[in-house]
Amino acid sequence: MTLPVNAISSALQQLHSMAAAAAGGSTAATGASAAGESGAATAGGFASALKASLDKISGDQNKAVGESKAFELGASNVSLNDVMVDMQKANVGFQFGLQVRNKLVTAYNDIMQMQV
Repeated sequence: MTLPVNAISSALQQLHSMAAAAAGGSTAATGASAAGESGAATAGGFASALKASLDKISGDQNKAVGESKAFELGASNVSLNDVMVDMQKANVGFQFGLQVRNKLVTAYNDIMQMQV
């Protein structure tokens, strides 16, 4: 029973460090310093995190296409396994980005339909 608790606490610690990094803090920020902050990310922090995610998705897709073209041209340092794995990573990243976009659009529509 202690293994799942350790795994959960490890995952929670990683989430806290990622939240601190997204809010503009250092990755070595402790939970105490993160708890002292307001808890809400600034608009610039969210926008920069979203842009970084989109740039990573785009980079993964460009890398997969580049490796695919290199494999088609017969490059000796590119294997089919690497091409397929990178294509799947790019696909998963794109699907994730698409779902985030759908959630953002839904949230925007819900907010715009609220009665003030």
